[in-house]
Amino acid sequence: MRFAKYALAGGFAVILVGLAGCGSSEQEELQQWMTEQRNATRPKVDPLPEPTKFSPQAYNQEGAIEPFSNQKLTQALKRDSNQATSNAALIAPELSRRKEPLEAYPLDATVMVGSLIKTGQPVALVKVDNLIYQVRAGNYLGQNYGRITKVGETSLSLREIVQDAAGEWIERTATLQLLEGSK
Repeated sequence: MRFAKYALAGGFAVILVGLAGCGSSEQEELQQWMTEQRNATRPKVDPLPEPTKFSPQAYNQEGAIEPFSNQKLTQALKRDSNQATSNAALIAPELSRRKEPLEAYPLDATVMVGSLIKTGQPVALVKVDNLIYQVRAGNYLGQNYGRITKVGETSLSLREIVQDAAGEWIERTATLQLLEGSK
C-alpha cells in the first residue's frame, strides 16, 4: 500500500514539473513567430489569361446530304439490310445442320495429343474430358461453329464463326497445337 502511495505521489510530481516547463514565455515566442510568418507570407495570384478570340467558320456542306433527312436514313437502312443478309448467309447453314459431339465442349477444353495417317488422310487425336477422339478436316470442333480446315502433324486449323462487338457474325481462324509430353 505504501508503494502505491509513493508511486502516485511520484506521478503527480512528474506532471507538475512538466507543466512548469510549459511556461508562458514559450507560448509568447510561438505566438510572435506565427504573427511574423503570417505577415511575411503574401499570396501570389497569377492573372487570368486573355480569352481566345472566337472566329466563326462558314458551313460549306450545303451540297451534302443533311444528317437528319429521309435520304440519309434510307441509305443507312439499305447498308444495314445488306450486312444482315450477308450475316444470315454466313450463319444459316450452321444453324440448319446437326451438331457433332465435340461441339458441346469449348475449344480451350480441347487438347491435341497426336496425329496419324488413316486410309491416306491425316487424322488428329484430340483429348476432351479424358477421352480421345479422332477428327479429320471437315469435322466440327468447339462451341463457335468451328470447322476443321487442315490437319497437320503438330497442329490443326479451324474456321470459326463468331459475333464481333457490334453483334455481326464474322469468320476467324483458330489453331490447336500439339501438346508435347501429354499422357
